[in-house]
Amino acid sequence: MAITPDSKDWTWVLERKCPECGFDARGLTPHDVAERVTATLPRWDAALRRDDVLERPDPSTWSPLEYGFHVRDVFELFRKRLGLMLAEDGAQFENWDQDATAVEKSYADADPAVVRVELAEQGTATRDAFDAVPEDAYGRRGLRSNGSEFTVVTLAQYFLHDVEHHLHDVRG
Repeated sequence: MAITPDSKDWTWVLERKCPECGFDARGLTPHDVAERVTATLPRWDAALRRDDVLERPDPSTWSPLEYGFHVRDVFELFRKRLGLMLAEDGAQFENWDQDATAVEKSYADADPAVVRVELAEQGTATRDAFDAVPEDAYGRRGLRSNGSEFTVVTLAQYFLHDVEHHLHDVRG
């Protein structure tokens, strides 16, 4: 069975606690997000070192490796989106099809050691980017291709949910 693409709009996590992973975005600043990213990196490293890193829990769910590769790409994507917002208030984001990316990059066939290194590098760079955001830029805006609007604060919160939720998914 193939992986079913995720078509849910997860922006609701900005308003209420996620019942699956327990994430609560409310009140988090970009600096808080940076600190929490720091805490996720060793957990992702451990998940990508596990013996079951290649195993899907069921045919329709990604393996820890696939989730790790996805999070590596999430780090890179959100750092770029943050940069766009800081350069231009009201920045427009190109569409990102995460499921097509997983197929194009062959997430399931990646080398876990390479993904571990790249996830750590991308995570560190993204953490540093959010940590460096000046408070007077928190209200800058960006617009996703589906019409969802973010501020720098809500982008940081939404991003962190993805990283932490997928740790929950892999029991990290």
